[in-house]
Amino acid sequence: MVIRKKVLLLGLLASLLADLGIKSEEEKEQTCRLLGKFDLNGYVDAKNHSLVIGGLFPIHSRTIPANESILETVSAKCEGFNFRGFRWMKTMMHTIKEINERKDILPNITLGYQIFDTCFSISKSVEAALVFLTGQEENKPNFRNSTGAYLAGIIGAGGSSLSIAASRILGLYYLPQVGYASTCSILSDKYQFPSYLRTIPSDKSQSSAMVKLIQHFGWVWIGTIAADDDYGKYGVKNLKEEMEAVNLCIAFSEIIPKVYSNEKMQQAINAIKYSTARVIVLYASDIDLSPFVLEIVYHNITDRTWIATEAWITSALIAKPKYFPYFGGTIGFAIPRADIPGLKEFLYDVHPSKDPNDVLTIEFWQTAFNCTWPNSSVPYNIDHRVNMTGKEDRLYAMSDKFCTGEEKLEDLKNTYLDVSQLRITNNVKQAVYSMAYALDHLSRCEEGYGPYVPGNTCAYIPDFEPWQLMFYLKTLKFTTHNGKRIEIDENGDVFGYYDILNWQLNDNGEIAFVEVGEYIFTKSKFELVIKENAIIFWNTESSKLPHSVCIDLCPPGTRKGIRQGEPICCFDCIPCADGYVSRDPGQRKCDQCEEDYWSNTQKSECMLKEVEFLAYEEALGFTLVILSIFGALVVLAVTIVYVIYRHTPLVNANDRGLSFLIQVSLVITLLSSMLFIGKPYNWSCKTHQITLALGFSLCLSCILGKTISLFLAYRISKSKTQFISIHPLYRKIIVLSSVVIQIGVCTAYLILEPPRVYKNMESQNIKIILECHEGSIEFLCSMFGIDVFLALLCFLTTFVARQLPDNYYEGKCITFGMLGFFIVWISFVPPYLSTKGKFKVAVEIFAILASSYGLLGCIFAPKCFIILLRPKRNTDDIVGGRVPTADKSIQLTSASMSS
Repeated sequence: MVIRKKVLLLGLLASLLADLGIKSEEEKEQTCRLLGKFDLNGYVDAKNHSLVIGGLFPIHSRTIPANESILETVSAKCEGFNFRGFRWMKTMMHTIKEINERKDILPNITLGYQIFDTCFSISKSVEAALVFLTGQEENKPNFRNSTGAYLAGIIGAGGSSLSIAASRILGLYYLPQVGYASTCSILSDKYQFPSYLRTIPSDKSQSSAMVKLIQHFGWVWIGTIAADDDYGKYGVKNLKEEMEAVNLCIAFSEIIPKVYSNEKMQQAINAIKYSTARVIVLYASDIDLSPFVLEIVYHNITDRTWIATEAWITSALIAKPKYFPYFGGTIGFAIPRADIPGLKEFLYDVHPSKDPNDVLTIEFWQTAFNCTWPNSSVPYNIDHRVNMTGKEDRLYAMSDKFCTGEEKLEDLKNTYLDVSQLRITNNVKQAVYSMAYALDHLSRCEEGYGPYVPGNTCAYIPDFEPWQLMFYLKTLKFTTHNGKRIEIDENGDVFGYYDILNWQLNDNGEIAFVEVGEYIFTKSKFELVIKENAIIFWNTESSKLPHSVCIDLCPPGTRKGIRQGEPICCFDCIPCADGYVSRDPGQRKCDQCEEDYWSNTQKSECMLKEVEFLAYEEALGFTLVILSIFGALVVLAVTIVYVIYRHTPLVNANDRGLSFLIQVSLVITLLSSMLFIGKPYNWSCKTHQITLALGFSLCLSCILGKTISLFLAYRISKSKTQFISIHPLYRKIIVLSSVVIQIGVCTAYLILEPPRVYKNMESQNIKIILECHEGSIEFLCSMFGIDVFLALLCFLTTFVARQLPDNYYEGKCITFGMLGFFIVWISFVPPYLSTKGKFKVAVEIFAILASSYGLLGCIFAPKCFIILLRPKRNTDDIVGGRVPTADKSIQLTSASMSS
């Protein structure tokens, strides 16, 4: 009881002392503690080193999902040992060891390292970044202690999202960070990431290369699958921009969830299944891709060609023979391969017995040899991922077999010891060397010649500021161990080239990464080279080049028609209009044919238009020529008859000279019709209308001379007055006046606005109607108006004088001739105006021939009939005759008129 009271008293005293601020010795030793405890694994070597370089590597592939029942903030643990990340980490250690052994770089200065496992998660990357900056850790085991040495910079992290997360923190203090595997284009933005640089090209270069590859193989309809992180999202964004610039289309764009979601995964799988796209771009890391690959296998999706990024094209995690039926023929871009001397031996120098506290090496050994290391608490084969059925797998199985330590690394076949495809591994080496070269340049600075203003000062190891080292990193140029030139630009990016690899099976049944080309990108050169003969396998039913389009290219003769609300690669094929063609498949618009050309039936070529004119060779033209020549020969025959019988009364009746002129004019009009036939030329266009107008003018003026004489004779006979003979000269003057007037009008027509050849393309699209454009319609109407006026005078005078008593009825014959002349030309007008082309010319020639034949028949046929067949009627008594009037002394006949 007394003891109990003493205990209570001591308790009250302690409380009182606490209230008064008096602390015990134990409480005095306690300092400020972190609320959360970081659970970081890694390696450190900082003793006796001038500088330390930090490293971030994905030695594990994921973190264990947090227990939601625990409300306290707890640093996640990692699982899923990543042999590839472990090799990258060992490469950094090997490179630092190599630099320390060299005498030409950082003499008298040695480098140490502090490396953390990011577990391929943003949370672990952020934890590591905070530890690098603060040095505050709750527990301090040997493999992750606060080094105390000066931190020069960071190498990593192994993934774009991880680098972005770490750089947002490290960049606040301008702490240099050199990436070796992060390609996201946003990291080139120096406003957001001022201290980030990398030895791997940006995704912007890779996206350009992908588009050129897609164009090379003629694919236009592409699907995209991206990881749900910055790498995937920005990668697909850049790819879309590049594709849209060259009119390529995205068929679908789906996301692989970082945390398994059956709904989202099935959405991506269904997009691949039901899309017509046969080529798919995969923007994801090999770790993120693993569950997706299992889904592809589960749904048995084949007949797809995958375009790989540098993140998984050479990943042994994906490139397994069992996946070849689904991913065989994959083509993609890889960082250039290199050999690293001494690395293989360094990788083999690993064993758990060297350090019992080295949990990463123990886990490596257990995972590699499928055994349990004795007396070790390192978990074995843990997997908390959700499987494809949506149920969580929790495997804590410990292997029944214990590790003996005698296992041989030579017997392993895993990514860690595979040094045949050192690509990103080589980038790790270059990243470490870039940091070392920048430090070397900084250490060699001479005071007064330094880069910092004012005063051209220098920085000194080990108390330089981070921004001072960044100056050298941003202007860094060096040559690697294999002779490659590294040059970092103002955005922290590098140029170079990609190897283009194709997945093929070798003779051993293993997947071989066959180099089938390269993409070279420098400041001035962007070139894609493909060795198509090296691609011997495509993952298609025919094993031939895949065909990936929304709609096949429109054939020649059609054009693309836009489908509203759909990508430009989905279109309708619309036939070209008449006169337009598309010669090449897939034309967006049809090209109009040139003036003298027209589209063929298929609308694929422009054909020279058929030139239409009334040719001598065709039946119609030949017939008209025959009729024209025949008519001229008939007129010539009449002229011969007239010449032979020129002294007979019938020939002399009513002015023999005018009769000869009429015959000459008829020859002119008949032969002028031949000028209308044949291919029109400027000279023929000017000639044929002028010749026709002058010919008819001469003919009608001569007939007018005859008809005026008959008209006067008839008027005298009716008035019974004394007849005064009209002198023949007056008749010639009438003819001459008419012809001179016509010549004047024709001359003005030829000088002022002459006819010319005209290609008539309006009447028929498929033909060029070659015709004569008459020039001035006014002049043309004036010319033929004179002929119409003469014809009208001739008709009126002969119609009045038709009743002149005579044994030869010349007045009546001329009346019928002029009546036929008018009938022909009046009936000519409607068909002339309604026809086109050569038939229009034929109608005009028919009118010329018909009117000429009509005049020839009506005026000369009766006389020739009497002269040749009724010569007894060709006498003065019969031809002259007498007029039965009261005044017998007046003889008014055709014959008397010519005396």
